[in-house]
Amino acid sequence: MANRYLIEKCLVEHCSATLASMKSANLFNMTFADDTDVEDQIEFWNRGMKEKGIRLYVLRRQENRVLVYVYRKKQLEVSLNRPGVAKFLKKYGYGSTDVEYALNRLKSRIGENNEFPHEIGVFLDYPLGDVIGFITNEGRNFKCAGCWKVYCDECACRKTFEKYKKCRDVYVRLWQQGRSVLQLTVAA
Repeated sequence: MANRYLIEKCLVEHCSATLASMKSANLFNMTFADDTDVEDQIEFWNRGMKEKGIRLYVLRRQENRVLVYVYRKKQLEVSLNRPGVAKFLKKYGYGSTDVEYALNRLKSRIGENNEFPHEIGVFLDYPLGDVIGFITNEGRNFKCAGCWKVYCDECACRKTFEKYKKCRDVYVRLWQQGRSVLQLTVAA
């Protein structure tokens, strides 16, 4: 049960834009002491967040750490079906943009590579041009950096970064004042 507070803190600090329905997904890493507790907590949050349209999915387990992907399925479907995304993902072995299939493929890509699969950016609502720019430039030569490294529309991305920061600040403050994550989560 010690992880309940930790997961709640991670959700507020790292996933507020997804909780607020401003983006389709976020990620966070978490350390745990007990496999059973992590499974129980993920199940607990999935039951509680289901009606809000939020799901937690473990992308990777390494020793006592988990990488948790928090997403809104309907928004992720839209993100994965933006122009050019299916063609881009196909280069990395994704045969479909079906959410379940794509997440399973992403999970296996994370497990099979020593390098992190940078196509994850499209799963986090990063502009496709910026994801491609990051891969092409190997993370260098970017215009600015915030939630991601920007290679295309710097002005629009700076505005987005500011919106996400404001959302996070408000959510953290409200959570610290006693609001629960469920109260802070916008319904689907």
